[in-house]
Amino acid sequence: MRLKDKRIVITGGSKGLGRALAFRFAEEGARLALCARSSDELNRVVLELSLRWAPPLSVACDIGDHSQVEHFARTVLAEFGSVDVLVNNASLLGPRIEIVEWTTATWDRVIDVNVNGLFAVTKAFLPLMMKQRSGSIINVSSSVGKKGKQRWGAYAASKFAVEGFTQTLADEVKHLGIKVNSVNPGPIDTEMRHAAYPDEDRSKLKSPSAIADVFVFLASDDSSGTTGQYFEAQEFLKNQKEMA
Repeated sequence: MRLKDKRIVITGGSKGLGRALAFRFAEEGARLALCARSSDELNRVVLELSLRWAPPLSVACDIGDHSQVEHFARTVLAEFGSVDVLVNNASLLGPRIEIVEWTTATWDRVIDVNVNGLFAVTKAFLPLMMKQRSGSIINVSSSVGKKGKQRWGAYAASKFAVEGFTQTLADEVKHLGIKVNSVNPGPIDTEMRHAAYPDEDRSKLKSPSAIADVFVFLASDDSSGTTGQYFEAQEFLKNQKEMA
């Protein structure tokens, strides 16, 4: 098992990509700590995981609220002592409208979760990674974090920020053996994707679990020395298949 006993934190772990990663990481032997805004959805995932593996630690947490992030981090560190991998997955889409139509409150909410929340969660766990001189931080990005498109508004702006954060932090901590990378999942069948493209044929999309291998790679020791990189998950998996 490639992640045997690694202590892994996943934000937004109750559904979609976060849920799929929780199951895949559990299969690889990881110890999990999950957070999500909905305690009901989180509890369902915990129950499903517990039927096959050790129950994960779970805490209801809105990462846009820094006091809730602090409580989550304290709970995780009291149980695990430190963490080996952090997956910053939680994010909000926001409305698909033109920028002129956004309200300040709605814009701020998306930025608070997608940028400030990512910062708060990373800041909570990074010092212990620095102390142990190892760790992997994986930030979930998007194609609109590389090239903005109309009606993506705060979400696109937030994912551009994620890319800047990833590269800056990677450069700051590379001498400590800490990897920081971003992953664009591409088109996968999630509720967020369906909200963005309600008329899309979901049967033609890959499942979130189908792209989990890139996250396993970055979480594992196989990616030692790989940092500050942007991965397109589906292209990565295609290349891996061709090399096999």
